[in-house]
Amino acid sequence: MCSDNSYYIGITNNIHVRVEQHQNGFYSKSYTYNKRPIHLIYTEEFLDIKQAIEREKQLKKWSRAKKEALVKNDMQGLINLSKGEN
Repeated sequence: MCSDNSYYIGITNNIHVRVEQHQNGFYSKSYTYNKRPIHLIYTEEFLDIKQAIEREKQLKKWSRAKKEALVKNDMQGLINLSKGEN
């Protein structure tokens, strides 16, 4: 989570290095550059890069409420939100 309470979603092959890069502002044009400090709150692992990219695209389309349900492991809430319920 970013300092402005927004969510950043991305992929990497080395989570520890990538979090450090975001935290230190390694890329000045990065979404997180002006939103530091950042906090890692959720991860998923994939063996196939194509699956990881597809999942990243999927999550970026989700509403904030759906992302929060996922982070909280609230599967019933996630199902309800996916059905358009509150």
